[in-house]
Amino acid sequence: MEITAMDNHRSKQPSTHYDVIIIGAGASGLYCALTAGRRGRRVLVLDHANKAGKKILMSGGGRCNFTNYFVEPEHFISANQHFCKSALSRYPSWEFISMVEHHKVAYHEREHGQLFCDDSAQDILTMLLDECAAAGVQIRLNTEIKQVQTINDNGKDNARFELITAKKLGKKDVANAANTSKTYYSCESLVVATGGLSIPTMGASGLGYELAQQFGHTLVTTDPSLVPFTFTDKTGELLRALSGISMPVVASNTRTSFKLPLLFTHRGLSGPAMLQLSNYWQTGEHITINLLPDINVSDLLLAHKQSHPKQLIRTVLADNTDNALPKKLLTALQTTLWDDIKDTELANIKDERLIELGATLNGWQLKPSGTEGYRTAEVTRGGIKTDEVSSKTMQSNYQDGLYFIGEVLDVTGWLGGYNFQWAWASGFVCGEVV
Repeated sequence: MEITAMDNHRSKQPSTHYDVIIIGAGASGLYCALTAGRRGRRVLVLDHANKAGKKILMSGGGRCNFTNYFVEPEHFISANQHFCKSALSRYPSWEFISMVEHHKVAYHEREHGQLFCDDSAQDILTMLLDECAAAGVQIRLNTEIKQVQTINDNGKDNARFELITAKKLGKKDVANAANTSKTYYSCESLVVATGGLSIPTMGASGLGYELAQQFGHTLVTTDPSLVPFTFTDKTGELLRALSGISMPVVASNTRTSFKLPLLFTHRGLSGPAMLQLSNYWQTGEHITINLLPDINVSDLLLAHKQSHPKQLIRTVLADNTDNALPKKLLTALQTTLWDDIKDTELANIKDERLIELGATLNGWQLKPSGTEGYRTAEVTRGGIKTDEVSSKTMQSNYQDGLYFIGEVLDVTGWLGGYNFQWAWASGFVCGEVV
């Protein structure tokens, strides 16, 4: 894909003009489209995928965690923490919930204010597509962007951009050496809603970042986020042996902590606690897991040394923690942390050793070898630097008529419907002005 500037003319090929062209038929792109369409703007949405809203359909285990009752700026990560405030305040979650209720989409609340469809994520996508259709929005799929040109048009349509596109060739087309003709479009406002790099099997690409850089924008380093951690060596072996066990923990690093469930997997650690923490993790850092967040284990062991000196550590932990440590996990921890004294009575164990063991169970330090990467990451952390974009309209500070919305920007939400709320809010404020 190439972006070039042209002065006072466009290509000789005839182009179809729209007021607004949106690249990306995901959550933010569709919401921007229906918002602009309601204002009477002629809107075209282009996407290289064969279906609109693919990530919407797979989100929330197929139930789409479409927003959250409690949305605050601190639920988002960005190099500029203030950037998201304007859009979120102008389009609160209640606005989207109102649309959901208007379309009679059944939904329910889960822990921490998360809202999910009762039936299927398809209900949310159908709602968005119906609203787009009612607003006269046109959606073209299987369309690749080959070139974007800025033009200086003095005609009546005030065109600023020309896009050269081609039909995306399928495997059969390639096998048959099919050619595809180019199609030309022009527009006054161009909206980039291409998302991040997460889940490439859903069609994620770096197109939006390339486009931004061609217009002089800076990228904040991108990383997979809301993603499970992986481990190698003996730690990896230990975690694999515990695959399938889930339990509430406090997961933390030097920046933040989350009291949420942890899931042991055959690759490492997952579950809401790990996904949330991954938003704040940098390669090479340790993470800390409090396996018994409601119990001071050191105090527990010392107290039982006084009252039940003949007991073993595993007995104390099994009988006095409300079964917080599954038996399989307790056995594995014993082998890893106190195998040398596993059959030693408390009376014969030094206080310092019990205190040290308690501190470890309340603050188990692990160093991930990495994450599962973009393959399974729910979002991409980083993106287009927000200092170079208007927080009120999402317009580029460097190019009139160019807008960026959704995940392509350096705004990353927590797990729990926040990234969708950012998509709706950024799409709305942009759709109000394009």
